[in-house]
Amino acid sequence: MVKIRMGLAAAIVIAVGAFFGLQFYMQHRVAGEVEAAFEQIRATGGKASHGKVSFDLLNRTVTVADIAGETAAQPPVSVKIASVTAAGVSQPNPTRFAANTIEATDIEAGLAMASPGLNLTYKVPRITLKDYSGPASLQRPPASSSFVDVYRFALEQFATITASSITAPSLAGTMNFAAATPGGGEFTYSGFAMQGIKDGKIDVTKVDGVVFNVAMQQAGKTENMTGSLANIASYEVDISAAAAMFDPQKANDDRYYRAYRQISAGPYIVTSGQGLTMRIDGMTIDDVGLRPSRLQLPALLAMIPPAGAAPPTPAQAREMMEKVAKLHEGVRIGNAEMRGLSVETPQGPLKLAAMRFNMESGKIGELAFEGLDTRSPKGPVKVGRFALKSLDISNLMRTAAQFAAQRPGPDQALALLPLIQGAEVKGLVAPFKNTDKLVNVDTLSLDWGQFVGPIPSQAHLVAKLTTPIEAADAPMLVAAGMNIAAIDFDLGAAWTEAPHTFVLEPVSLEVGNLLKATARVAFANVPRGAFSINPAQAANMAAQIEAGTIELTLRDLGGVDLAIAQYARTQNLSPDEASRAVIDDIKASTADAATTNPDVAALADALAGFVESPKGTLTLKLTPHGKVPAMQLIQVLKIDPLTALAQFQVEASTTR
Repeated sequence: MVKIRMGLAAAIVIAVGAFFGLQFYMQHRVAGEVEAAFEQIRATGGKASHGKVSFDLLNRTVTVADIAGETAAQPPVSVKIASVTAAGVSQPNPTRFAANTIEATDIEAGLAMASPGLNLTYKVPRITLKDYSGPASLQRPPASSSFVDVYRFALEQFATITASSITAPSLAGTMNFAAATPGGGEFTYSGFAMQGIKDGKIDVTKVDGVVFNVAMQQAGKTENMTGSLANIASYEVDISAAAAMFDPQKANDDRYYRAYRQISAGPYIVTSGQGLTMRIDGMTIDDVGLRPSRLQLPALLAMIPPAGAAPPTPAQAREMMEKVAKLHEGVRIGNAEMRGLSVETPQGPLKLAAMRFNMESGKIGELAFEGLDTRSPKGPVKVGRFALKSLDISNLMRTAAQFAAQRPGPDQALALLPLIQGAEVKGLVAPFKNTDKLVNVDTLSLDWGQFVGPIPSQAHLVAKLTTPIEAADAPMLVAAGMNIAAIDFDLGAAWTEAPHTFVLEPVSLEVGNLLKATARVAFANVPRGAFSINPAQAANMAAQIEAGTIELTLRDLGGVDLAIAQYARTQNLSPDEASRAVIDDIKASTADAATTNPDVAALADALAGFVESPKGTLTLKLTPHGKVPAMQLIQVLKIDPLTALAQFQVEASTTR
């Protein structure tokens, strides 16, 4: 029995000794691997140190205390961590390290930005990683200590890890500006979380909110600004899109790499000490893509002038603007939307229901503002919708750079026209002159395109509005009791190169309770050179243009009765007498021409019938006899309309 007890005791002693021996061996091994990793960082010229390394074999826990590091790049980035603890560690294979939980505590980081003269510091009480797996040692170290190489290295390392989540309860930061622009601020993030990290992709990144307080020196005064942004989230983040911006092998890669499926945030509230308060209920950006050929970060960083640099020369400014233009060409946004903007100012409030735009290849497909409600010095202004169509931001910057050194001439200014191809206003309500009356614009839309050089050969204008009428502008209408005019106008124009025709169609004008007119006007032999920005060349080409068929339909909506009534008042006649007088005048003024041109007699009869039978419709069709030079026709019309009319076959009729 004694031997058994002694043998059992010996076994226990041996087992305990073996455990502590293994514990000592594992701790020594872990400490060696940690030191090797830190040595890799020091080999790049940076600073890296750590305190005690401990390993708990029973709980498979590794703890590294007092970590400190600083990059060799200038200005440097510094990091301090009180401790990093990895629990449930394992090594699935010789190249991978895994842990159930990794927790870093009391993290401090510092960053200095030389060009804007800004120092940033961050403090994080705790960062926790769950279900972590990554390389057992640092992969290929950065090629140098430059910002570009270090950032590229960090992105490459991130792409090799997986984790179910990374969380931090809060992050507090401070920023201090250089002495030349004194000021600073504080900001705090709360509830930071990443979920689903694998292969350089992140399923969801969220921040519950951020609050900030910034003080700036302006004109010898300190201006304070406070704000908050809540519910920040990004979905389906792909780090490889950002990594492509640092990869010189992708400098010619013209594809878009999707970086985010969606980014959302809001509400966003900012308050300044000058009495301004701004609130945005929400913001959303969908389908964000990056284009490596236009977003090579080394080239973009190189364009930032160093602190104290002399102002750029015009040539340098143009070069910088070209790079900024390419930057816009490198970002694709499927849709960006801002909702519920309200601004309170000492001058009055401003509200905007929404702003939306999309962008690709440096062009905004449509930039729209909806639900604007504000005040002008003359009264309230409301806009249901205002939109710019096909706005070429990149080429606008390039063109502006060319104009930086000198004021553009008229022909140069025309180069701006193709950079936007339309505008639209809906639901506009604005003060009318200096009165308490309002103009209501239901729709005002203008599109243009199919450019010949910088000049559009196709355009379409639509206007539908109601406007007050003043006696000074239209005394006859006001005298008849019309104080408001409802106008509906539609005008289209298009040039077709193959047959060299230019057609005004549709041409439509309706003035409520007065008339509705529609027309189609065609021109033939319109050469391409007529769209020249050279006035002499355009005039020479215009001389070749010939008049085509002209069709006009005029429907009376009450305008004839109004005109007759006004004529009757001025001539002291009855309405019937006034109508007969107008008809007699039409026939008398065309009698001589009718003897030699039967078409004039037909036209006079149609006009007389239109006056004699109100609420009717007058239809005219003018077909040219052979070739009729358009420019000559316009000159003759000014002098003798009936002679000009003789160059056309006239078909005229009146119906009720």
